[in-house]
Amino acid sequence: MAVQPHHTIQLNHTIVHARDNRESAEFFAELLDLDIAGEWGPFIAVALSNDVTLDFATIPADRITPQHYAFLVAEAEFDSAYAKIQARGLEHWADPQRKLPGEINHNDGGKGVYFLDPAGHYLELITVPYGGRPAE
Repeated sequence: MAVQPHHTIQLNHTIVHARDNRESAEFFAELLDLDIAGEWGPFIAVALSNDVTLDFATIPADRITPQHYAFLVAEAEFDSAYAKIQARGLEHWADPQRKLPGEINHNDGGKGVYFLDPAGHYLELITVPYGGRPAE
C-alpha cells in the first residue's frame, strides 16, 4: 500500500545550538549571502529561500551535539560560497569521512563540499540532490 504524502506539512524552522548565536548566524548568512531574518528571545534567525528559518541559540559549549545540515544550492551560490571557504582558509572535504581534504566532490553530476561551522556542526553544500537531478 503506497503512503500518500501530506502536502500541507512543511518544515518551518529548526533551532541550531551555538556557542555564540550571533557568530554562528553571521557566519552562515555571510557565507551563503542570506539575511538575518530577525531576533527574538535567545534566537537569531537566518531565512532560507523556502521560508524555513534556522534559529541560532547560544547554549553552553559542552551541551552542543554536533549535527549535520545539508543545503541544496545553485551552481553560482556554490561557487560563491566555496570561494569564501577557500579565502577564509576553512578546512573542508569532498567526503563526509574527511579523507579528501581541500577538495570538492562531483557526486550525481554536481558539486559538493563538507565543512564545519563555528559550533562544530557539519555543513554540506550540494548542487544536485542525492540520486541526481529529477527527470524532466
